[in-house]
Amino acid sequence: MVDQDVTALLHSLKEGDRDALDRLLPLVYQEMRALAAHHMKQERREHTLQPTALVHEAYLRLVKRDSPNWENRAHFMGVASQVIRRTLVEHARARKRDKRGGGAIKVTLTEQALSGPAMDLDVLALDEALTRLGQEDDTAQQVVELRFFGGMTTEETAKVLGLAERTVHRRWAYAKAWLFQELKAGS
Repeated sequence: MVDQDVTALLHSLKEGDRDALDRLLPLVYQEMRALAAHHMKQERREHTLQPTALVHEAYLRLVKRDSPNWENRAHFMGVASQVIRRTLVEHARARKRDKRGGGAIKVTLTEQALSGPAMDLDVLALDEALTRLGQEDDTAQQVVELRFFGGMTTEETAKVLGLAERTVHRRWAYAKAWLFQELKAGS
């Protein structure tokens, strides 16, 4: 039922009904909060950005878009995951620029995430590696963003990207191996 309500609101928004935004937030807030918490688990403990603030920042960025073209809840949440990741990257860059010497933000990539031993790396290095991956294979980059950062299942990722589940499996396996090698070489 909630999926249908969210999808209907997203279609209303696409048709120009800006009031749909007010009705959308209560329906997606908890899921966005869980998504932000998922992202924050990968951050260092003393991170200054809180999941609630991250959700609010991401939602504001999402609704500022001129003509959102979200098809359904899964698509919206996929885009929300990307916006949350970009917000964390921008926050990391700002901390790194900080005159007080703010260090790079650390994330932990687990064995399940990259098919190798757990490793700590900074979120900026991961963002740069994802950008390079996107230049080589844009679909693999999108799969990583949705699966790793968005916490989406293979089925949800396939639905958002309009791909077969087998294709998502192949792109995910390729991206994990590629990123592991890239990040291992950079450390």
